[in-house]
Amino acid sequence: MPRPPRRPDAKPSIFRQPPAVWAVAFASMVAFMGIGLVGPILPSISEAMGASPTQTAFLFTSYLAVTAVVMFFTSWLSSRIGTRTTMLLGLAVIVVAAAGCALSSTIDGIIAFRALWGLGNALFLSTALASIISASGGPAGAAVMLYEAALGLGLAVGPLVGGLLGDISWMVPFWGTASLMAVGFVAIMAVVRGAGRPPQKSAVSAPFRALSIRSILLLSIVALFYNASFFVTLAYVPYPLKMGAVGIGLVMTGFGIGLALTSVVIAPRLTHRFSPTRVLAATLVVFALTHLAASQAVGNTPMLILCVVLMGFEIGAGNTVLTEAVMEASDLPRPVASSAYSGVRFFGGAIGAPLGTGMSVYGAGMPFVFAAATALIGAALLAVFRRTVSPSDHPVHESVFFEAEAITAGE
Repeated sequence: MPRPPRRPDAKPSIFRQPPAVWAVAFASMVAFMGIGLVGPILPSISEAMGASPTQTAFLFTSYLAVTAVVMFFTSWLSSRIGTRTTMLLGLAVIVVAAAGCALSSTIDGIIAFRALWGLGNALFLSTALASIISASGGPAGAAVMLYEAALGLGLAVGPLVGGLLGDISWMVPFWGTASLMAVGFVAIMAVVRGAGRPPQKSAVSAPFRALSIRSILLLSIVALFYNASFFVTLAYVPYPLKMGAVGIGLVMTGFGIGLALTSVVIAPRLTHRFSPTRVLAATLVVFALTHLAASQAVGNTPMLILCVVLMGFEIGAGNTVLTEAVMEASDLPRPVASSAYSGVRFFGGAIGAPLGTGMSVYGAGMPFVFAAATALIGAALLAVFRRTVSPSDHPVHESVFFEAEAITAGE
């Protein structure tokens, strides 16, 4: 018997996707693994290289600073050479950078190759979701959920893989990432077809002009302070935990699971019911309070672990809700708004990671106090200038959420 036609209102399944979608999703998962991979091996690198915690924090700074700069130009580049070529270029750069990190004999060498890694990640991640949606050939919602699942899985598994492989040697996680990214490169080369060039080329100045709009500028500055807090957590937490690489990896996996769960399940429901800016302000305050609790939990490992896992839930909400607010804050084309916002927010992490970690000279809990202060500055800016972001001060329909998440990733 012939198969009955699918009802038009049936909910699309994230598992019914062509091979090209799965290839890009796999590479996306590995790319997100690379973000959390470094955390569990920071103490090992510090010991092997004779580097201080502040120096190892520059592994995040160099990565994020380059990512921030490149994000301003990715829409311009991909509109000229196509999303497929941009993705392949990004993956190739990451393979070289990860191998370079493994072969480096000094902390400065690893920092330099992490900067190159940031270039590759910006090129790949800015175009990956656009490619997934294009290759799926169906409604964007299911493709976006698959991408979010890859993001969450990567952020959850990355620290665990880093911890397990790092228990052998700090070099092994870098070799593992290079190998997996090479597999992703071959898979995309083999099954992704079409250049992915948009009908209109993007102007190189568009993201910079977007920052002249007050609502975009304000939310970008809020994101800068928020990301400063976020990356203090990633860069500093492995030190006060005083655990082996595997133990740190397990804790950061709990952090990643909380982040993924909130991003995919909880945050969309909050923004569907409440205005994104109000949810964001509340999230920033709770985030600050959790950091203050962590500052008092140094030396009490179970309590510190609890705080770190809670931070994962809070960061998941912060990431998603900031996306919502930016997408709704102006009438700009969403790729332009996203490029401007992403460039500014990554600078927050680049500055916050070494500056916050360096506060440890004043006490083991002071980096967490620094992170709490930057989060509260973001919340205060939202409260004082709430009329500036009034266009985004309303609940967001679920379909808009999917579109916003797609554009933020580079559609």
